Amino acid sequence: MSEPKIAQKSPIVQKVEPGTYYWCSCGQSKGQPFCDGSHKGTGFAPLKTEITEAKTVAWCGCKHTKNAPFCDGSHSGLA
Repeated sequence: MSEPKIAQKSPIVQKVEPGTYYWCSCGQSKGQPFCDGSHKGTGFAPLKTEITEAKTVAWCGCKHTKNAPFCDGSHSGLA
């Protein structure tokens, strides 16, 4: 698998609390935007992200962001 699966063509906006999160980079997780181990054997790995304060986050849903794990608008250019 050389390209990630597009989970959705919009960000996943959530309120998050401080903690450690593992963002799905392959797009196959059933629990988007977080890793559930579905990447095994794909060459992809989750991205560990530390959130230090409670806030609203726009996680990348298309998996093509240049600012992983956060949305940078890349989904607007996907076919």
